[in-house]
Amino acid sequence: MGKIVAVTGNEAVAEALRQINPDVCAAYPITPATDLMQRFAGFISNGKVKTEMVLVESEHSAMSACIGAAAAGGRVATATSSQGLALMWEMLYIAAGTRLPIVMPLVNRALSAPLNIHGDHSDGMGARDTGWIQLYSENAQEAYDNTIQAFRIAEHLDIRLPAMVCMDGFIVSHSIERVEYLDDKAVQAFAGEYKQVNPLLDLEHPKSYGPLILTDLYHEYKRAQHEVMTKVKGVVLDVAADFKKMSGREYGLFEKYRLDDADIAIVILSSAAGTTKDIIDQYRDKGIKAGLLKPRLFRPFPYEEVAEALKHVKAIAVLDRADSFGGYGPLFMELCSTVISLDKKPLIINKIYGLGGRDYMPDQAEKVLNELTEIANTGKIKIVKEYIGVRE
Repeated sequence: MGKIVAVTGNEAVAEALRQINPDVCAAYPITPATDLMQRFAGFISNGKVKTEMVLVESEHSAMSACIGAAAAGGRVATATSSQGLALMWEMLYIAAGTRLPIVMPLVNRALSAPLNIHGDHSDGMGARDTGWIQLYSENAQEAYDNTIQAFRIAEHLDIRLPAMVCMDGFIVSHSIERVEYLDDKAVQAFAGEYKQVNPLLDLEHPKSYGPLILTDLYHEYKRAQHEVMTKVKGVVLDVAADFKKMSGREYGLFEKYRLDDADIAIVILSSAAGTTKDIIDQYRDKGIKAGLLKPRLFRPFPYEEVAEALKHVKAIAVLDRADSFGGYGPLFMELCSTVISLDKKPLIINKIYGLGGRDYMPDQAEKVLNELTEIANTGKIKIVKEYIGVRE
């Protein structure tokens, strides 16, 4: 049994970083991730970790410093949000392409313009093709647990890829919840000693990073990067199995809630899943077989496993807290790619909700489930993509 505490999501993730005790952390403050790094910096000042904190002038520099420290042979972490992630853009690809296992909590926040400091998934979704592993968290407990597991996943010798641990800005990062902390020694044993791979500071075996690759090998290099990504799902499940032995808490590639016998289903990420589960319970009490699928691993996306979980469902609503302007929501597009392989394809609709921190209310989940019930009964979709919770 661990220690039960009442903490915010930022506090919980800062505690996970304290327990892991990375070698280097380079950071630049941005709301709503500032509090996370401030708390971790406090651990450094108080001598509770041995981490070298590098305070830089921008998020681009923060990721650049992380890349340098990881290439040198260190266990490295940082954190950011929104415009900070956007300013890192160039360096995100370099971290992944160089296969440096940096762990970065991403406190999800809307992207400008207009300026907004509240939570939606536009930052993480914008970075989904950078080559980073992405884990999404429903609450502070999951954010804490995912951060601990992310180090094992990213640093696995078959992978060596950077990882983002996502949680909703303010909704999770600043809300106080019940969290069970694990024992320091147990976490440190779980993470294990960091294993260096091709460190620049090994002067007896000189290396170079960032070489020029033109048409002769670039295509092959990216194919190899793709192949590495195909191994991530298996490692995520293996790490989750070990984590369950330590904590008693079970994780997978996604969570299923009352889905096994469902006729209709909602697919939704992060904190809004909790509200949706409550409404699904109410509809079950009315005899309506509703269920939910909450992706945890978004990159790489577990297409085959999600298709297997949803193959019996008649109608699906995919709720996106981000939009792809000129297209459909990013999560919706993944689900369409998922079910295309099924012989009997469920009908799918897309709802855009909660942008810029707009509250996701129970009545919105009720309207979506009512619409899904009608679609399941009639076999007809009136509108595929729609914004919900909009002030007309």
